[in-house]
Amino acid sequence: MAPPSPPSGCPLPCPGCAHRHLPLEESRARKLRFLTDRLGRWRHLLEEVRTTPQRWAYRDRSLLSARYLEGHWRFGLLRRDELVPIPDCPVHTPRVNQLLARLAPHLPPALPLAFVAINAAQVVLVVKAQQAPTEWCTPQLTQALAAAGGEALWLHLFPAAGVHPFAKNGWQLLWGEPHSYDTDGLRYGPTAFRQLIPSLYDEALTEATRFLAPASGDAVVDLYCGSGSSLRRWLARDAQCIGIEVGAEALACAAENAPGATLLRGTCAHRLPQLRSWLAPQQGRRLLYLNPPRTGLEPAVATWAAQAAGVERIAYLSCSPATLARDLDLLERGGFQLERLIPFDFFPQTYHVETLALLRLTPPA
Repeated sequence: MAPPSPPSGCPLPCPGCAHRHLPLEESRARKLRFLTDRLGRWRHLLEEVRTTPQRWAYRDRSLLSARYLEGHWRFGLLRRDELVPIPDCPVHTPRVNQLLARLAPHLPPALPLAFVAINAAQVVLVVKAQQAPTEWCTPQLTQALAAAGGEALWLHLFPAAGVHPFAKNGWQLLWGEPHSYDTDGLRYGPTAFRQLIPSLYDEALTEATRFLAPASGDAVVDLYCGSGSSLRRWLARDAQCIGIEVGAEALACAAENAPGATLLRGTCAHRLPQLRSWLAPQQGRRLLYLNPPRTGLEPAVATWAAQAAGVERIAYLSCSPATLARDLDLLERGGFQLERLIPFDFFPQTYHVETLALLRLTPPA
């Protein structure tokens, strides 16, 4: 049987989706083989990759390079330093594609634009300059963005934009509201991380909640807590919660999304002293939810969790099987037993796959 053809709007040179020509089952099988290879010691615990019928038009967040070519602004991905425009990308939601189409005709050719970042209704222009004109931000442009589902337009002045598209300073809100709300009523801003397929992420949180089983009097530590969607789960179970997050915008969102949770800003490693102080008077069970970046747990955090935290159960959502394997090895040496590995296909059509690891502290013999 011939492999399926991607929908129209999917240019052949685009490097974005390595699995776009694969049938669903073949894509899932390859992702499972990838995890089996990276997590070989625990391969017997790997379950089937959980997916969703929403295979296309799911990406409501995107960071695209920008180039002015042949009299028009083009947005897309780089392939050997050459821009591959993707104006009608079938992985993007219609809102993302429409926002890009409405934006392009209004931008001046001389604008030193490096990236366009879209986070659902929030649009960011990343400009490689210390200052830039803004007279092009006209009512016609903002009306066009609003008609496409946009709620804000930001100008981010970042002369060193490149590998890192965002900096701490240099933000200007040209139009709209500084934050928006998703269909679950959760607040988000222009850069706060959000999982791309809410229904599948909800399934992952449901599995984590079922395993951790937080209850009144329990203490849930939520590291790399993001905008607070997981914290909201623990609070709904009447548990005491603390979240740590390095991003100021995400933490401001978490304060509204999870009122009642204790929040600390900074790296998790740097906040361990305050975390220990918060845990000291807690009388109930100690539970740990982890959702780190691809680099995995900071060494000090992994050591704390394995040796000194007094945690009974851990739910660890990982986006890198390599760092997950490293961290699982340390946690097992600290007395934890891995019970389940549940893969989630949060990025259909790509090779990426995330894994929820569920661990329980084993009593000493």
